[in-house]
Amino acid sequence: METLYLLIPISVALVFLIAIAFWWSLRNGQFDDLEGPAYRILMDDDRSSDLSSQASENVTKGGPDGVPASDSCRPGPAANLCDS
Repeated sequence: METLYLLIPISVALVFLIAIAFWWSLRNGQFDDLEGPAYRILMDDDRSSDLSSQASENVTKGGPDGVPASDSCRPGPAANLCDS
């Protein structure tokens, strides 16, 4: 019987702590979009592989406008990619 005097207040305090944590998560938007992050992971993989394949094609075939890579050298941030 003496244990109940200790366990009941501890369980009530634990319920209040769980309720406060749940309320905080609702207020901070933790449950707003449950499906978006799962789709975002899949979309990032597809997009990055498409961009890397396009970049490798531009390097091997020429610039993005069809000009060979040696003729498409321009001054600027990408100048280190040009042949000297």
